[in-house]
Parts: sequence; structure tokens; C-alpha cells
Amino acid sequence: MSHKELAISYFKSGFNCAQSVVMAFRDLTGLSESESARLASSFGGGLGRLREVCGAVSGMAIVAGILYGYDDPKVIGASAAHYARVQELANAFRARNGSIVCRELLGGAAATNPTPEARTAEYYKKRPCAELVGDAAEILDEYIARQ
Repeated sequence: MSHKELAISYFKSGFNCAQSVVMAFRDLTGLSESESARLASSFGGGLGRLREVCGAVSGMAIVAGILYGYDDPKVIGASAAHYARVQELANAFRARNGSIVCRELLGGAAATNPTPEARTAEYYKKRPCAELVGDAAEILDEYIARQ
């Protein structure tokens, strides 16, 4: 199964957008399913359901950090190089979807209630999230292939 298919499958099984992307790349990150889910759990719904940066975009950034991130703040240019990488990924997502902001992608206002909606057939009909996590996984795969 491709990373894109895995991400969509994880989302459709109930994980949030960030979890779905991070979990789909476990073969490359070396994290367990549980570690991946916990690491990304705060980023769903645009960061704790605040509808800010899309969880799928945050998931890409988490995976990029695991694979390519820096761990020594004294290395000149390391943060700039990594931020450029994250911006490239985010810009690719924006080019495909028009935004990286959850509420803009969902066409609504910021959420004030932290409780996610029930995952019903109607939920999946009105939410583009499964496609968005698929796009994020595909963009990340394309980026990784170029490295």
C-alpha cells in the first residue's frame, strides 16, 4: 500500500489528519504506530481543533523533521535550511488545495468546541480531509524521492 493509501486509510479509521500522515510514513521514520499517533495527536483539527494550520500539513512537517530536521542549534544555517524545506512542502500543499489553513479548507470558522464530530457517512461526504491527507502524503513522497 502506498503512503497516500495508508494515510487515507488511517484517516478513515478515525485518526486525525496529522496522525494519518505521520503514521503512514512509519516505514521511514522508524516510529511505532502508537508513537506516531501520540506524537501527532495534538495537531488534528488545525492544532487541537482550533482550525489553524491543517493537520495534514503539520503531519508533513513532523515527518520532515524526523527525516531531515536539525538537532544542533549551533550549526549555522541548519534552521533556515529546514524551514525552507517545510515552506516548500507547505507551498506545494497550498498550490494544490488553495490554503494550508484548516478552517479555509473546510469553509468554516474557527471551532470553539474541542470535541470532534462523529465520523459518520455524512461526515465523510462533507469533509475533504481524506483527500487532503492523501495529497500531503503524495507531496511528501515526491519530496523524499527528490532527496
